[in-house]
Amino acid sequence: MATLAPAPRALWRDTEQCYRVVTARDPRFDGQFIMAVRTTGIYCRPSCPALTPKEKNVSFYPTSAAAQANGYRACRRCLPDAVPGSPDWDIRADLAARAMRLIADGTVERDGVPGLARRLGYSERQLGRVLTTELGAGPLALARAHRAHSARLLIEMSELPLTDVAFAAGFSSVRQFNETIREVFVTTPSQLRAASLRRGRREDHGTGTQLSLRLPYRPPFDADGVFRFLADRAVPGVEHVTRDDSGVTGYGRTLRLAHGSGSAWLSARADHVRCELRLTDLRDLSSAVARVRRLLDLDADPEAVGRVLGADPDLAPLIAAIPGMRVPGAVDGDELVLRAMLDRHVSIAAARTAAGSLAAALGDRLPLGDDTDLTTLFPTSAQVAAGGGEILRGPREQVEAVTTVAAALADGVVEVHVGRDPAELRAELLTLPGIDPWTADYVLMRVLGAPDVVLTGDLALRRGAAALGIDALDERARAWRPWSSYAGMYLWHASA
Repeated sequence: MATLAPAPRALWRDTEQCYRVVTARDPRFDGQFIMAVRTTGIYCRPSCPALTPKEKNVSFYPTSAAAQANGYRACRRCLPDAVPGSPDWDIRADLAARAMRLIADGTVERDGVPGLARRLGYSERQLGRVLTTELGAGPLALARAHRAHSARLLIEMSELPLTDVAFAAGFSSVRQFNETIREVFVTTPSQLRAASLRRGRREDHGTGTQLSLRLPYRPPFDADGVFRFLADRAVPGVEHVTRDDSGVTGYGRTLRLAHGSGSAWLSARADHVRCELRLTDLRDLSSAVARVRRLLDLDADPEAVGRVLGADPDLAPLIAAIPGMRVPGAVDGDELVLRAMLDRHVSIAAARTAAGSLAAALGDRLPLGDDTDLTTLFPTSAQVAAGGGEILRGPREQVEAVTTVAAALADGVVEVHVGRDPAELRAELLTLPGIDPWTADYVLMRVLGAPDVVLTGDLALRRGAAALGIDALDERARAWRPWSSYAGMYLWHASA
């Protein structure tokens, strides 16, 4: 059953600990808080290589938007926005964390603050008050910081004209774009692009709708494990994997986005994941990057996970052997729900075959050139509701359950997105036919990134627990909080 981790005390409020982190220049804390220096007027990541300022001259903020709202500008040396996101947005299930996940997905750019508030189930005034209290900035300021980061990616990693960059990043005018870049980065867009060329950061970054991005993560990162998990379930045409003698070397999949479609090819490097991204509409850039990061769980804090799970004597040897295991996420909530239903009570291979049949018969073809491996978008819930009954094989009751749930998703009876409250979403899912507690909890774990889910009804997970000598799984899981989802990944590995 899913359990919700309590919101931890915000690290940025502990000024003494934050200053110790800054003094040590510890990169593990990059993205978890921002350091602002009053004497220079700039904000930095904790590991900034510049001379450490005196403690009396620094302030700490939870987000770059909060630092900007207090008059600080981004450090040109450490690029504080180019870091993994805060793991708080994965651990926490409160309103602020859910809002940050939706903002990262581009909700404000698409639907405005009213749309963000509506998806979260709050009034605009309530939402603004909570975000300002928790994060030091309101939704507009948070979205503005997000747009600035998206613009910087396009300025440095594409050859798009700067006018096109402005609108692709979500700005309403070129003037607003220029003013924001000057305020946040203390430079003009053209100077930012020239600086990136001088630093040599434009090596084959692509043109037009093709971009090559570096996605940072907190080490260690078990790339083989997360790629293998996705590879085992890969649907032909929708997903594809590359392999060599050492195992899975890369993973690609198609993306259904707000303004069009896309595809992403992912491969692990020593300190980042290389993402070759194709988009039909560059306004979807920030959403595509956010979804890929969640798919690979790149914002996780593996050190924190390892400290808790490594204290379990039965898990410790496995964690030492495979550090940095991740919990794979999802790029589309509706798709994950339907595929989870297909997964239930059958083998992974059988579920992959069923999903492949749906995609081949109902999925839209991808209009993105000559990529012969990624050709198809997974069908929408409306497409599955209309045609899935003729495609799927198996007991009539199970087929009808899938199409009924697809219809409920298509009609908005249940909305599955990263801004949902876990307990509320679980309760709604359990009212739908064919969705049992395992399926609902699996959705929470992968769509919402819920870190504290124990799939106690999973036979493979129980086999893994038995192989490690763990009895009374429910009782043992209490010691794993708030990282039970990661413990489950290790148990699945043990069962294999």
